[in-house]
Parts: sequence; structure tokens; C-alpha cells
Amino acid sequence: MNKRIKWEIFRPLLEGHLAKEDRGQGGCRPYDYVWNFREQLTRKDVIEKLFTLFREELEEEGLIGNEGKMIDATFIEVPIQRNTREENKQIKGGSIPDDWQNKQHKLSRKDRDARWTKKGGKTFFGYKNHVKADTKSKLIEEYIVTAASVHDSKAVEELLDEGDAGQSLYADSAYSGAPVAEVVEQKKMINQIHKKGYRGHPLSDQQKESNKKKSKIRVRVEHIFGFMENSMGGCFIRTIGKTRACAVVGLMNLTYNIFRAIQVGFTAA
Repeated sequence: MNKRIKWEIFRPLLEGHLAKEDRGQGGCRPYDYVWNFREQLTRKDVIEKLFTLFREELEEEGLIGNEGKMIDATFIEVPIQRNTREENKQIKGGSIPDDWQNKQHKLSRKDRDARWTKKGGKTFFGYKNHVKADTKSKLIEEYIVTAASVHDSKAVEELLDEGDAGQSLYADSAYSGAPVAEVVEQKKMINQIHKKGYRGHPLSDQQKESNKKKSKIRVRVEHIFGFMENSMGGCFIRTIGKTRACAVVGLMNLTYNIFRAIQVGFTAA
């Protein structure tokens, strides 16, 4: 395959949503213009629409095999917030801490949407990038951004759709359990999620062997996050609030898909 990426598909959306300003007599763009450009990309869901446009282009070109789906999530860390216990309590309750009410400058630097969580003995602060990818091409088809404290399994129903019917779904044992199994059944997919052992109920040799076979396909989703971490500067962003985090993560997923499309035969020229 040696097809070119059709960059022109992005033009109508960008020109239709982004305000234009007279460049005047030349020189650098004023800071307000750059800030306004970024805010329009963020608040008008332009990044999400660009991602969808490119995914549809990939589907049209036959790059998405639809032979199976895999889902997983990775942490998107943000700068740590140095808050008191009382401030964190009020934030979790959905209110603004009393001490911040009349301090607009301080309030603008506080991320009230990001959350703390622990995994593998490590603590993380920020968000999660939940993705559904094609098992054959490793292209991302859907994504959802949540606070880091949201369990991976909570995003399953929103990631899957009717178009996935008949395909196998691969995921690690974090997605095991009855609630996710019910969603997979409702979507008419074939459940290939890893089994999980529990205290007093360890996995049987047959289940371990089954997990091992599933891993050969499921592990491909790890390549996506590995590429982001090693070739795209990592999964750390410097934004405030979920709205902006969604835009940046969406841009990361779109950028990954562009790189991946080039790897499997597209040209960027």
C-alpha cells in the first residue's frame, strides 16, 4: 500500500470552526490570537471531530480490519495540586474551596477535575485515556477521557457500539466480571477478556492456558501506549480541567493514528 493521507479532509472543519483575524502588516501573531485559536479547538470539540474524520478515512481505505477489538486505558498525568485535606474534600464534593472563591488567579491554576489513584503500589494524579483499537491494525477507533480514579471497566459500554457485533473483544483481567460480561453480550460480541483469579479461587490450568493464548492478541494494545510514551513525549500534559485534557488527549490519539497509518503504508506527502 502506498496511499497518501488526504489532509484536505480536515480543511472544511478547521475553516468552519476557527475564527479568522486580519494579519495586518505582518509580524508575529499576538498572544491573544494564539490563545483564542487554542480555546476554539478545545471548546468546540474540534479535535474529537478531526479524530472521527480521520478514523472514517482509515475505514474507507480498508485499514481497519474489523476482525476483533481490544480495549485498555493508560494514565494521563498532570501537575500535582498541593491542596489541603479540607480543600480536597470540598473539591470531591463538587464545590470550590472557600479560600479560593475570591482568588481568581489561584482558582485558574487549580485542576478540580483531576483525581488521585493508586496502581501497582504507585500513585497517579490526573486522567485516564480509555481506548478501543482494531486488533489487526492497532489503530484507535474510539476513546474516552475520565478522571484517573475511574475504574477501567466503567468506560466499556461507551467504547463499544453496534458495529462491533460479531467480533471478539480482548482485554486484561481488570475488565473481568459480570457487569462487563453483560455489556459484551448486549453488544453481541465474543468475550475474550482474561479470566481473573481470586483468593481461595485460583485460576485453573485451563484458564491460565486460555489467558496465555488471548495475551498474544491483547498485548497489541500495549504497543499503542508504548509508542505514545517512547515516541510522542510521554503521557504527561500541562493543562487545567477536563475540557482541555480531553482536547489534548484527543490530539494525542489522532497523532498516534497518523503515525500508525504511515507505518502500515500511507505517505504523509
